[in-house]
Amino acid sequence: MMAAKRSAGKGKNPLTAKNGPSQATVLGIIVVVAFAALVGFGVYWNNSSSSTLVPANATASGVPTGNADAPATVDVYLDFQCPHCKTFEEQAGPTLEELRTSGQAQIVYHPVAFLDRVSTTQYSTRAAAASGCAAEAGVFPEFERLLYQNQPTEGGDGLPNEQLVQLGQQAGAGPDFAACVDDQRFAPWSQQITQQALRDNVSGTPSVKVNGQDVEASPQAIQQAVAAG
Repeated sequence: MMAAKRSAGKGKNPLTAKNGPSQATVLGIIVVVAFAALVGFGVYWNNSSSSTLVPANATASGVPTGNADAPATVDVYLDFQCPHCKTFEEQAGPTLEELRTSGQAQIVYHPVAFLDRVSTTQYSTRAAAASGCAAEAGVFPEFERLLYQNQPTEGGDGLPNEQLVQLGQQAGAGPDFAACVDDQRFAPWSQQITQQALRDNVSGTPSVKVNGQDVEASPQAIQQAVAAG
């Protein structure tokens, strides 16, 4: 028996003998670690997103208005400091209102803060956060129109909070609106919407999607896309 054991081990090179884990085992460990890292990131992202305070009557990515069961969904990405968005509101606003009130489409607004860099007071974020307060008060469409009717010059200070509060009250917001605006309660929410828009390849405003497809930001293009289903 002893001779047999010596014979079995005879001739092995100690430099090439495999004493550690096999290559397959190492690869398996790498895959498991990578998967665990991805799962961990997903948990972190979900927890991070879920911890952001979302206004009543809104979602983590925007403000839906109209019938949720409408046959079409129109997503509008806007920045309250954007001059082109004001023009879009003037030209397409009535069309969006008609689509909403007739039940043809649900209009989902995504107030982003792309233009903070050209404001001395981060007006894009402050206005978007205030629109979250308007959503919670149930007056988002009215407040959105008033913000564009009173839009400040791009690159300046933007409207002060006191004027944002006045516009909210004009839109019909309740007594809690002022405190909501002053403490920028929904500023993290507006930043979350901005980041989500960038992940969705939205790089400018106004941008419009109908049923998830990019369309020209014009009344005619929106109507045609909604009619086409």
